[in-house]
Amino acid sequence: MGGSGSKVKGAWPFSGSADAGTDGNEQSLARLKGSRNATPFVFTRRSSLYYDEDGDLAHEFYEETVVTKNGRKRSKLKRIQKNLIPQGMVKLDHPCIHVDFPIVLCEG
Repeated sequence: MGGSGSKVKGAWPFSGSADAGTDGNEQSLARLKGSRNATPFVFTRRSSLYYDEDGDLAHEFYEETVVTKNGRKRSKLKRIQKNLIPQGMVKLDHPCIHVDFPIVLCEG
């Protein structure tokens, strides 16, 4: 229900081999064998922040516009969606465990 895990069927990305049915005791955090070595930790993520034309960094940018209606001046905020540059990849302060990591870490 609503997980952000991988939708790829087949072998686990952290198992090191194509066998998904091996013993759970053989899996080790210290050493992963095989040609597809993968770490269970995530060190970077894609940022949700954007730079505008002035170099300011934020999630959203708004511009104040003055609208005259029936002789009354009213100010509105208009969202800016053009000329924004994504910040890109950001290094995490503390590594996180990947959502597709196949070992139960804590059983409660």
